[in-house]
Amino acid sequence: MTGAVFVHAHALCESADVGAGTRVWAFAHVMKRAVIGRDCNIGDHAFVEAGARVGDRVTIKNQVMIWDGIEIADDVFIGPGVIFTNDLFPRSPRMQIAPVSARYSRPQNWLTKTRVGQGASIGAGCVILPGILIGAFGMIAAGAVVTRSVPEHALMMGSPARRAGWVCHCGSRLKTVASREFRCPACAEIFSETSDGECISLAKSS
Repeated sequence: MTGAVFVHAHALCESADVGAGTRVWAFAHVMKRAVIGRDCNIGDHAFVEAGARVGDRVTIKNQVMIWDGIEIADDVFIGPGVIFTNDLFPRSPRMQIAPVSARYSRPQNWLTKTRVGQGASIGAGCVILPGILIGAFGMIAAGAVVTRSVPEHALMMGSPARRAGWVCHCGSRLKTVASREFRCPACAEIFSETSDGECISLAKSS
């Protein structure tokens, strides 16, 4: 798939750091100093702010908002209307109050970074609060509000989002086969839940 960067005639791509094969569709805006990897797809009306970093083979659907301080690893899916945030206690930086002006005088005073791990999926309409890690291959259900970090392979639902199960690398929900042991119904991969609340792959069953 890798080839030249495609920018739709009605898109605005100001960044010079966009990987080969990436497509930026109509009315999307990628700001200068945003970093976009190879073979990504950025849908209509998406916005990627300066300072954001997006890995390779990432799908960004329509109307997604990715701000400074957001880091997206390779192979991530971000559904339509997903909103990331980067300030835990926001005020308008233009407010005429001295402590507020001082806070926004330097990004390190307010900017709170968020990272989405490899292969994770974020469903339509989710809101992701700042300062969290969404673990590799995690899956966030549509409409969830994520307020805390997400373990690898976790299926998260609700507002605030809570773990409702585990998912495989392929995206299928894991089925329980024994105490703390799970099997993927699609590809037969076996997982174990550790005492620390993590889900790890054991290999494929025969």
